[in-house]
Amino acid sequence: MMSNIASRILHCDSACVVVNKIAGEAAEGAGRGMVNLPQLLAKELPPMPDGLALPTAVHRLDVPVSGCVVFARTGAALRLLNAALSGGASGGVTKHYWAIVESSENNALFTQNAAEFVELTHWLQFNPRKNKSYAYDEAGPGRKKAVLCCRPVGRGDNYLFLEIELITGRHHQIRAQLERLGLHIKGDLKYGARRSERGGGIRLHARSISFPDPSGNGNHITVQADPPLRDNLWQAFEESLLLR
Repeated sequence: MMSNIASRILHCDSACVVVNKIAGEAAEGAGRGMVNLPQLLAKELPPMPDGLALPTAVHRLDVPVSGCVVFARTGAALRLLNAALSGGASGGVTKHYWAIVESSENNALFTQNAAEFVELTHWLQFNPRKNKSYAYDEAGPGRKKAVLCCRPVGRGDNYLFLEIELITGRHHQIRAQLERLGLHIKGDLKYGARRSERGGGIRLHARSISFPDPSGNGNHITVQADPPLRDNLWQAFEESLLLR
């Protein structure tokens, strides 16, 4: 596993740091045997007199997912970023993901107007016992509205390549919404994939994020991350984007 955290820091200032996370690392709540990303960052970054004891994640990125994850370094930044991230697009935040899903007969959703993003709305209910979210087509008790926009950027013999803009930020949202459509992210056994990834993780990557600068100067911080572990499948994804 690539462990050089310094080479994966995408942005760093006195208020926040953004890292290109590897699948398998925990951005928060690391369990036994997991790589603790906040601890890695604390060892790499110089301490600040008014800083937090550990950099603190301000948005959720699941352990098996790779890509951009934002950490606050001070209490003030934590409050500001939490407010912005919880507001999603209304808070001035945009988040884009790449997903490689197993091909299926349910790809018909993307056959018309394929160049355009399709908005998908479901209502998610979280089951803490199974640590899994379930997507429904209608509202109901305990369900939270979940919205994302999605479009195909290419396909191979066995996989469909999707670009996703996340509008809301629910627990396992992308994974649950795609499962509802019969689309399963490669390697994601929890949400219906046929088999696991050889190296662990799933083929969901937080490609980019843009958010208000917590220093309050009115600017935005925008970062972009390549998949940290490159292979032929991610290369095919990127080549499909270039051909659009």
